[in-house]
Amino acid sequence: MPEDALLQPAAGAAPAAHALAAARTARGAAVLSVGASLPRRAVSNEEIAARIGKTDEWIYTRTGIRERRHAGPEERLVAIAGAASRDALERAGIAAAELDLVVVGTLTADDRMPNAAAALAHELGAAGAATIEINAACSGFLTALSVATAQVEAGRAERALVVGADFISRITDPDSKLTAMLFADGAGAVVLGATPAGAGRIGPVLLRADATSPEYLYLGNADGSTIEMDGHETFKHAVNRMAEITREVVDAAGLTLGEIDLFVYHQANARIVKAVGERLELDEARVVDCIERIGNMSAASVPYALDVARQDGRLRDGARVLMSAFGGGFTWGGAVVEWGPANG
Repeated sequence: MPEDALLQPAAGAAPAAHALAAARTARGAAVLSVGASLPRRAVSNEEIAARIGKTDEWIYTRTGIRERRHAGPEERLVAIAGAASRDALERAGIAAAELDLVVVGTLTADDRMPNAAAALAHELGAAGAATIEINAACSGFLTALSVATAQVEAGRAERALVVGADFISRITDPDSKLTAMLFADGAGAVVLGATPAGAGRIGPVLLRADATSPEYLYLGNADGSTIEMDGHETFKHAVNRMAEITREVVDAAGLTLGEIDLFVYHQANARIVKAVGERLELDEARVVDCIERIGNMSAASVPYALDVARQDGRLRDGARVLMSAFGGGFTWGGAVVEWGPANG
């Protein structure tokens, strides 16, 4: 791919002003709460450095990561996703039995059947909920959010649970100098609820994909396959595409970058998040950076970062939040949300 192609807008990008105008008069959706959960075992840089022949500082300077969580062989994704979901449901004051829809973004489901969303609904006791599993790699949570929001806006669901959960350590080569230090495990969840016409709080969600160079960040289909990554190319694409989609989705929301209170990017690598912020000239205080103790948790990273911001007080009702992620394939996207219920 030519170098200058990385600097051009992706194919398929289109104005969304008409969608924004329609949303102002239609039934809407809002994020009611967020929750998160991690596996028990913390893995230090020293442990990984000993395997790959590097040092703690070598890893940290290239990734911004000091430690990450890895699931034990006995832990199941549905259990960690269930803990994050219960956290979000309790905070929203909603019982699992009241859910109409469960959408899970993951590429590491425990089983091929039942799918991760169906297994999670059973785990929670959401017997009446429809279930959808989505694989969009690290963009899985944003894709799941888009699907669930559309279902709520269309009147097909009143309350929905959206989860990003991955055990990426299980598809990572532990001896790879390119990937072993990056990837980690965890889960995050949000609860959505319907709002009256004109009161929607979830604004535009833009999703993009480009599979012309899958070898840059790739996972094969064979049993035992592990993630393959060209770190240099992935870095360039991630920075360019997340900066690009940030501008697009903020424009689609009828806002400026200065009107966004909080920027929540996929915690892929601290250098990527920093480079996106510098390119867009964002105030560092408005950009969530929590990768140091969690690593890259794929679909779980955006909802987990939201929960970190909730805990530190930056994610408050009424805050305008920009979320963006970039993942293998490539897939990427962005969303603008006014945080909290319609009467918040």
